[in-house]
Amino acid sequence: MSSESTAGAEAARTRFPLDTVYQAARMYYLEDATQVEIASRLGVSRPTVSRLVAEARKAGLVRIEVVDPFQDETVALAERLQVVLGLRAVHLAAVTHATTLGADLAGPVAAALEGMALVPGDAVLMSSGRTVHDVAQSGMPPLAGVQLVPTVGGQADPMPWFQTNEITRTAAERSGAIPAFLFAQALPSPAMRSSLDEDPAFQHVVGLWSRAKGAILGIGAPTPTRDALARGVPVEDAAFDQAAGDVCLNFYAADGSAIEFPGSDRMVRTSRALLADVPHAVGVAVGAAKVPSIIGAVRAGLVNELVTDAATARALLDALA
Repeated sequence: MSSESTAGAEAARTRFPLDTVYQAARMYYLEDATQVEIASRLGVSRPTVSRLVAEARKAGLVRIEVVDPFQDETVALAERLQVVLGLRAVHLAAVTHATTLGADLAGPVAAALEGMALVPGDAVLMSSGRTVHDVAQSGMPPLAGVQLVPTVGGQADPMPWFQTNEITRTAAERSGAIPAFLFAQALPSPAMRSSLDEDPAFQHVVGLWSRAKGAILGIGAPTPTRDALARGVPVEDAAFDQAAGDVCLNFYAADGSAIEFPGSDRMVRTSRALLADVPHAVGVAVGAAKVPSIIGAVRAGLVNELVTDAATARALLDALA
């Protein structure tokens, strides 16, 4: 049944005569008549006019479109940033707010995932981080049959944005995808790491890392500016003073070079080499504080696409000018 016939069928079930509902909606939305004027013309009370207008919307006789006034500017900005950073694609939200970040980024994230041309059985990696946590909560499009795979350990972490299994489970629940789980800490002991390498469930996840078609990757801020890191990361090590950011606990300097530290060889993380081979490695980051982190992630080859907002895009272009 077409949308028009569906609307007609709904309208036929209204509490008021269809012609009266239509006339009230037409006068209110097309003629800009006041409810008092409509009440006088139809011979009904003003509260009845309010109910008629609400009924018209409920019945599908009225369609309201909210037009993004920044769309043309945002598209041009994304194209410019894509060229300057040398990325496969850039997807921008016009504006974002910290309290609605996941929903604000839902459109750009959906566009990035659509560009992956995913089919059931494909694997998409999910990192940890506050922004990815918010996206998992309220920014995931339908992904029926796609496998979502955590990229780092974090099973015992007290911070929700470092609990990668929970982030992956939530994203899968919202999108209809199939979650995989990684039962490991971010920095296990040498003995635990050895046992993980022999574990079939762990080997399964690592196998999904190597054949992933895409990834949604949070880009961490410069380490000295952060109030928390994943449990076990030795933040007191002087090497972190030079860290411009991280992707999947792969820390890097401003020029993209790797920053290693005691225990980094046993970190449970998707490696730089594996991330570099992901066809659609989408970095997700917002805010002026993330500008050096985004640039460093691109230079490191850890991301090849970007989801951010227009304000961050302008700050990136200014920094690269």
